[in-house]
Amino acid sequence: MILSPSILAADFGILGEQIKILEKAGADWLHIDVMDGNFVPNITFAMPVIKSIRKYTDMFFDVHLMIDRPERYINDIIDSGADGVTIHIESTEIPDECIRMIKARGKKAAVTLKPATPVEAVIPYIEKSDMTLVMTVEPGMGGQKYMYDMNEKVRRLREIAPEGYNIEVDGGVTLDNLAEITAAGANVIVAGTCVFKGDIEKNVKEMMRICGR
Repeated sequence: MILSPSILAADFGILGEQIKILEKAGADWLHIDVMDGNFVPNITFAMPVIKSIRKYTDMFFDVHLMIDRPERYINDIIDSGADGVTIHIESTEIPDECIRMIKARGKKAAVTLKPATPVEAVIPYIEKSDMTLVMTVEPGMGGQKYMYDMNEKVRRLREIAPEGYNIEVDGGVTLDNLAEITAAGANVIVAGTCVFKGDIEKNVKEMMRICGR
């Protein structure tokens, strides 16, 4: 099980301090959403932010590109410090080339799909990628409710994915639904509000306990 706290819910005034708390508590990755205000209705961090926090931590940077034509920025995102890059199959006409670009830089490549996109759309890319991210809310805004029907996508992916393949979920994860999510087959958990609201260290440790770590 891999916990990837989403900095979308962090306090950017003390982000460096909060990252250190995450590390101390045992969180594995740092989930960074890059949004362009076009593919999704929000604008967030890009290269300067990723580069600025890279110097504070050696954590794995799990960068989720919610942008049109991500192929334009993959190399810049990697140059800024990304360890893994996730692209939406709905956002590009050349997902194969995007995956190739990421892997050519020695980084982990992942594909993702919006809730309305059928799981069949990512099946051609499973053998070529390292992870599939199942969006369990509509991408673009934090704090939404978990869509429980997305668990069926997770189950389907776990059935067909090769051994060791990562399946990530993002959106609406709470302490109350985490056990059900992992039982469906997800092994990489993105959580924002659930981690950053209240005592960060306590929240991380409780999530890891529920995940059996």
